[in-house]
Amino acid sequence: MAWQRETYKKIKQIPAEEYVLPGTALCAGCGGLEALRLAAKVLGEKVVYVNAAGCFTLLAVYPFTPFKGSWLYTTMGSAPAGAQGIRDALDVLIAKHRLPKEEDLKVVVLAGDGSTYEMALSATSAAIYRNLDFYYFCYDNEAYGNTGVQLSAATPYGAQTSTTPCSLQHPSGAVREKKDLFAIWRAHRPPYMATISPRHPLDLAEKFARAARFTGPKLFLALSACPTGWGFDPAQTTEVAKLAVETGLWPLKEAIHGEVTHT
Repeated sequence: MAWQRETYKKIKQIPAEEYVLPGTALCAGCGGLEALRLAAKVLGEKVVYVNAAGCFTLLAVYPFTPFKGSWLYTTMGSAPAGAQGIRDALDVLIAKHRLPKEEDLKVVVLAGDGSTYEMALSATSAAIYRNLDFYYFCYDNEAYGNTGVQLSAATPYGAQTSTTPCSLQHPSGAVREKKDLFAIWRAHRPPYMATISPRHPLDLAEKFARAARFTGPKLFLALSACPTGWGFDPAQTTEVAKLAVETGLWPLKEAIHGEVTHT
């Protein structure tokens, strides 16, 4: 049976209320921010975001924050551990009747590809193994965007970065294949995983709604088209994201307990 949306079939069904407000210090046209804005509409206000160092460091620069929910900042390699601590604390408070169960919070890790594909991979694997109940939102711009667009394990073959420039000596740019993080997560058999794109809001919203049915680790790999790193006009972010999906460079799919469906 073909994959079908059940909750979000029309744009007007996506909540109008904003939970990630404008005015951040992120680059204009950030695809990851747009994906997060759409995701937050489904996640709602009862959320605590655990933000690994990266581009999204600039989301909440003291004393300002765009979030209606809570926000915790961690190093690049420790966001899953931070999520574990928060989840444990919430569970203890609920067990001791100091926090009503209806006031429980969703725990959402925000991390770029440098953290996700490399620095925090072991901590993430451990969190999945412990069946930690959390969402993992990776904004993948295929490079270390916050520090100068250097090569990461998510950089695809042939891409130009500041550390793999295309030149007469090395015309191909990056010479290694992009790490298949979806397959790595899938090998752990988490209950839910999906790839998403900000250019496909109904697909994105539906996947977050479906993920809410499951307890345990939930991965969202978000294409983060990056004007600063990729060299296109910020006004073209959604068009670039659209082309990435249509050309098959960023296939939209989900996996429920390891069973993959293309959406």
